[in-house]
Amino acid sequence: MNQVEKSIRSCIERGDKAFVPYIMAGDGGLDTLRDKVLFLQEKGATAIEIGIPFSDPVADGETIQQAGERALAEGVTLRSVLGKLQSFKEEVKPEMPLLIMSYLNPILAYGVDGFVQSLRDSGISGLIIPDLPLEESGLLQETLAANHIAFIQLVSLTSDQQRMAAITGQSSGFIYAVTVNGITGVRQGFDKALALHLTRLKSISPVPVLAGFGISTPAHVEELSTYTDGVIVGSAIVEAFHTGDTHKISRLIEASKGKETADH
Repeated sequence: MNQVEKSIRSCIERGDKAFVPYIMAGDGGLDTLRDKVLFLQEKGATAIEIGIPFSDPVADGETIQQAGERALAEGVTLRSVLGKLQSFKEEVKPEMPLLIMSYLNPILAYGVDGFVQSLRDSGISGLIIPDLPLEESGLLQETLAANHIAFIQLVSLTSDQQRMAAITGQSSGFIYAVTVNGITGVRQGFDKALALHLTRLKSISPVPVLAGFGISTPAHVEELSTYTDGVIVGSAIVEAFHTGDTHKISRLIEASKGKETADH
């Protein structure tokens, strides 16, 4: 069992649900990355997903697209992000997995073998590639496994049971259950069929299931945690860091631990 799955299962054993915040590396300057990671660690995140800015982010909504544009304007690259992470990796607790979310093109430009070695050198425990289909995942599967880095797969709302079984059988760390059709971003609510979809997915998956896309309030965290092992929150975290509303981040994390009663 890799560190990503260990941390999530440890959280569940304590009676909590996993909470994985997403941040855009380099939004506000690359020097802010350390402070954001250590803040989220202190506040009780289960793991932290670190996005790499990309010029054509097909899965990202407006908030994360704008954050990526700000980071690109600062000259942030995949290589510079991994270098910055390596510079403070000793300050990240062993039980706090850091995940990289990158589109495929920057990885190919970097070179697969060099990229995976840099992940290891930077203390990265997991990888998410939203535009890499399961059928092409062999490109990285073996080398990631050899370096004990979880290869986290996404399951969409349109996946049937056979497809779910195929994807969950190849995922490590956890399954990223996409809760909406379309791109990321804040939403008011979710489709009524989502609960059944998540329940079915969780019954099939041998690894924990975390729900992501559109989760932006403590009420959303509590609702979707009912059917899964936890949640991933992106746009709301990115926006809160951008505006300086760190109290909102604390409330979202607290909701995964059953401590939030307000702001519903």
